[in-house]
Amino acid sequence: MVSGLFIGAVISLICGLDRVAILQVMVSRPIVAAPLTAFFLGDAMVGLQVGVMVELLWLARLPVGAAVPPDDTQVAIGGTTLAIILGERLGNAGLELVLLCLLVAILLGKVGQYFDHFARQHNVRLAQKVDAALDSGSLLMAELQHLRGLGSFSLAALGTYITIITGGLLIIPILLPLIQQPLSYSSSWIELALPLVGVAVILGTVNVSRAITLFCASFGMAFLLMWLV
Repeated sequence: MVSGLFIGAVISLICGLDRVAILQVMVSRPIVAAPLTAFFLGDAMVGLQVGVMVELLWLARLPVGAAVPPDDTQVAIGGTTLAIILGERLGNAGLELVLLCLLVAILLGKVGQYFDHFARQHNVRLAQKVDAALDSGSLLMAELQHLRGLGSFSLAALGTYITIITGGLLIIPILLPLIQQPLSYSSSWIELALPLVGVAVILGTVNVSRAITLFCASFGMAFLLMWLV
């Protein structure tokens, strides 16, 4: 269990930095981050289930410019980690547990906005220090402030991951016995509802008629992949 949590934390840190701070090669997208986490934890199928649902749910909410949406990367990684670890710990690896872990991760992932906001505020102050260092001709000090900026986003990513994992490990073992039976009846509908919510949000942002066709085709292929999984 501890090794699984550590693996999740490492992936959380790498993908969290990719989300806004460095590289941005899209490994932070839920459709990539969740299966990547699940692969190293030994159950790639769970990652595909979580990744597809979170990707469609957050597809129109990108951390671009001043926008600070909830941290979909840590929701995907945290939900996947919880589903696999608790599945082994509780002896329950069904869709009900996966969905419960994802729903709890979505709720707890809201804190990612606050961590990200604090990181950005801190980095604004670092940018002022960079300007002062450049004015004084100290390139080494300017580079140091840039590294400190990466540290801010690292702590924000890990803070969100730890919050999701800690809350999930405390809440889910208590909730699961209470709602497992009703959840088993509604799990297929919840699995359908999450992507449909994402579809509704994205269609609200589409202004080009051709984009609707492209989106519908992309959604159909992604949803087919989720069913095959």
